[in-house]
Amino acid sequence: MPMPLKLISFDLCPFVQRSVITLRYKKAPYEIEYIDLENPPAWFSRVSPTGKVPVLEVDGNTHLFESAVINEYVDDITPPTLKPADPLTLAFNRAWIEFGSTAIIDQYRIMTAETEQDMEDHQASALAGLHRLEAQLGQGPWFNGADFSLVDAAFAPLLMRYRLMNASTPLFDEDEFPRIKAWGDQLLGLDAVTGSVPDDFPQRLRHYLSGKEGYGPKRFSNA
Repeated sequence: MPMPLKLISFDLCPFVQRSVITLRYKKAPYEIEYIDLENPPAWFSRVSPTGKVPVLEVDGNTHLFESAVINEYVDDITPPTLKPADPLTLAFNRAWIEFGSTAIIDQYRIMTAETEQDMEDHQASALAGLHRLEAQLGQGPWFNGADFSLVDAAFAPLLMRYRLMNASTPLFDEDEFPRIKAWGDQLLGLDAVTGSVPDDFPQRLRHYLSGKEGYGPKRFSNA
């Protein structure tokens, strides 16, 4: 394995969490460096063309960005693979990982909505996506059935946040999404997932939202 690996991160970012889950599940040695995205260090713009995290530094020289790309690289250098061998299934998995990225953005927009109407609009979009996901899932326990994959790592941050949000400020009835609920139970039972965020993650998330204006932050920072 090319070493060392260093993940440049923001502690609340769900896209960072995707890569932490993959690194932990694959038992890949890595370091993590947290930065303040609102006041990033001067060097960050040189290593992140998009200005976003995560960024994976490889051998102190090459920098990879975009969580889906980072996760495939980590998977490629740490056998056995989490990717299906069939090219069509692999492409299908990649498409759903991208769908998951959109779902994460919908979720963030709910939490940071400026008005109640904005939140309701974003919630409608998010719920439509969850219905599509529910229809796609099989009997589990994982997205592809018996085997954990990169799709599972990609959706875990989304399901973790919805579980937290629903615990005190319900957005939807989990019983309407039994397959997603069962999938979430499996994911949140994995050490690779539970250990992918700080122990005080719920408090940190509420604190982050409390510093923002709007209907969504007020609702969820008090949850």
